[in-house]
Amino acid sequence: MQEEKLPVSFDNTEFAFKYKSDGELRQARLLFSMMGQPALVKLGTRLTPWAIKNKLPIKGLIRSTIFKQFVGGETLEETAKVAARLGRYNVQVILDYGVEGGEDSEKEYDHAAGEFIRVIDYAATQSNIPFMSVKVTGFSRFSLLEKIDRLMTAVTGTLIKRYLQVIDQLDTAEKEEWHRVRTRLLRICERAAEKKIGVLIDAEETWIQDPVDALTILMMDTFNKMTPIIYNTVQLYRHDRLQFLKDCHEAAVERNFVLAVKLVRGAYMEKERARATERGYSSPIQPDKASTDRDYDSGVQFSLEHLERIALVVATHNERSNLKAVAFLQENGLPPDHPHVHFSQLYGMSDNITFNLAAAGCSVSKYLPFGPIDDVIPYLMRRAQENTSVKGQTGRELGLIKKELLRRK
Repeated sequence: MQEEKLPVSFDNTEFAFKYKSDGELRQARLLFSMMGQPALVKLGTRLTPWAIKNKLPIKGLIRSTIFKQFVGGETLEETAKVAARLGRYNVQVILDYGVEGGEDSEKEYDHAAGEFIRVIDYAATQSNIPFMSVKVTGFSRFSLLEKIDRLMTAVTGTLIKRYLQVIDQLDTAEKEEWHRVRTRLLRICERAAEKKIGVLIDAEETWIQDPVDALTILMMDTFNKMTPIIYNTVQLYRHDRLQFLKDCHEAAVERNFVLAVKLVRGAYMEKERARATERGYSSPIQPDKASTDRDYDSGVQFSLEHLERIALVVATHNERSNLKAVAFLQENGLPPDHPHVHFSQLYGMSDNITFNLAAAGCSVSKYLPFGPIDDVIPYLMRRAQENTSVKGQTGRELGLIKKELLRRK
């Protein structure tokens, strides 16, 4: 069988790390070496939140190591230097206000919505920040989302019909509370449309995802008539999401809006499986990685085949999936920077993918969280755990860094 020709190589470490100094590469080498030790990561992810909570003097150490590697800064203004630096290599930025939830109070939810709008306003002043990210759980009570999802699961029909039926079943206080949630998201989307900044709405756990999906589709129906502004996030490690993507496309055709999607493999696998086992229902997660990979690539393929109606963010660290997407563009005579195709990886990871895609002329970005150290600790702990648990990820990062340091000698 003939080896397929691939359009770009992710082994070019000169492109991958041109933006980093020798000292920064050595720091990254040390950090990923430590992340390659599961026992050390397990200890660190337990002690760090405890130390922060008890106000131990470790913020300086965090700031100069894992925070520096994976976070754009503590304030919006601090992200400007990172964004400008990435921009010199044609890499764009997705801004993520890294505060995950907060107090269950209307005041806190209103504040979070205001912060998201502030991020949109800031992004609109920058030349290479086309997107920002939003979590609905940042401005909505989790248990309310959970109740709506549970009620939606109990009725039949399309997503939107189930959603509308269930909202009508809420009591007066809950209806008013949900109206405030919708109003917050509407304000965010209105500002995004005005400023022409894409809003990527993050995926949540399966037991609160249905109302998030419904809200997002309704916002697309309002704001995506001409161009993609509001994006939903589809987690393909769920066995039902490929069909969900196709159903959403049908709705977009019927309602005449652009379906905008960020395709990811997923973020809550262990939690999802544990909850399914504990509560005795069938796991929503694919049976194995091969099934996830198959559905992910099928989802990307389907989206690329319907670019007249779908805008796509290929958000993955999987080299093969990125290569297949670029190959599709090339084979079908489509430009690498097609306005409906964007690639993205997390800041601090997979620079070999991001910067080589940029060098090949693709539209690509780094997902750049920012926020006070106390607030982004949950994000940082996930990054540490992910780099330990994802098979081969830390080894791949380390190998590329070492290769580039050797090349520079």
